[in-house]
Amino acid sequence: MPNILYPIEWAVAWIMVLFHRFLDLFMDGSSGWTWLLSIVGLTIVVRTLITPLFIRQIRSSRAMQAVSPQLKAVQKKYKGKTDQASRQAMSEETMAIYREAGANPLSSCLPLVLQMPIFFALFRVLFYKLKDAANGEAFGPLTHDLASNAYHATLFGHVTIADSFLNSGAGGIGTKIVAGVIIALMCLGNFITQKELTMRNMPPSALEGPMASTQKMMIYMLPFIYVITGPGLPIGVLTYMLTTTVWTMAQQAIVVYTYPTPGSPAEASHQKRINAKREKNGLEPLDFTPKKPVVVDDDAPIRVQPKANKGGKKMTDAERLEAAREARRKAQEERRARNQDGGEKSSDQSGKKPSNALNKGKKRKR
Repeated sequence: MPNILYPIEWAVAWIMVLFHRFLDLFMDGSSGWTWLLSIVGLTIVVRTLITPLFIRQIRSSRAMQAVSPQLKAVQKKYKGKTDQASRQAMSEETMAIYREAGANPLSSCLPLVLQMPIFFALFRVLFYKLKDAANGEAFGPLTHDLASNAYHATLFGHVTIADSFLNSGAGGIGTKIVAGVIIALMCLGNFITQKELTMRNMPPSALEGPMASTQKMMIYMLPFIYVITGPGLPIGVLTYMLTTTVWTMAQQAIVVYTYPTPGSPAEASHQKRINAKREKNGLEPLDFTPKKPVVVDDDAPIRVQPKANKGGKKMTDAERLEAAREARRKAQEERRARNQDGGEKSSDQSGKKPSNALNKGKKRKR
């Protein structure tokens, strides 16, 4: 069976070797720290390349939150309807809302999905290819000498980047301690990131209902996954995951600080910082209270007088209702037009002479 990850494994090996050559200019090339920092460089390259997807994820998340009231209205509309036609209509209306808002529920998964092949490729390079190349089977840029150098380079005592918690090798208890510390740091970083995203960067309305309960549960469940999967992974792969966690935490903190979700506690803090800065510069504070738009309720009850058509035929209830709505629309348009005309006339007359009636009064007094 062909190895579909071979091109990614080859690219991962090349990036590691290139970073190792660069670090070898001012570090010891045979040190495990040099190879560990090469994996950190690999992680930075990967996360930089997928930054546009992260920006797309943020925009899609904002759009999803903006259309949340509309989605709830659609769910309420079809609540209790289990027939096939109702389900299809609900699905079509939901997708139409997503299209109009430019939201994509799958955008949040794209960065993770694209990193998974790189993660597995790095695992295979450190767990299999590095050992095989050290024994004489070169792989891409990993020649026998270079692979042997990487495979036997140590960090703390006898800990290498290919050792793991379950397969500690010559490092023994030292390998288990290093792996345990990295796993604990990953759990802590993931917990902080998820809590900041859920509790500070989401509006109170999004923290209600079954979906909110699931999100709160994921805050504690996601870090626990590292406790299960981490012990079997090499130190080098754990370093890649820890660097990714730190990058995500920093990236998320920047977004929450500078571009918070509307209606969230993070946005309230952002607005306070803006007004504090304006007050320091001697400027008036800004009013961030959202303006309530005037909504005309076309479904409001309308009083309809029974009338007949021009031909003498009595109008149906639907026809009378539509005629009343049309009359109300026209009346609203005429009222708006009169208000606009009145405003323009008052502004035009502000600089003119008094009216003729006042002039006539003055003439009579004379």
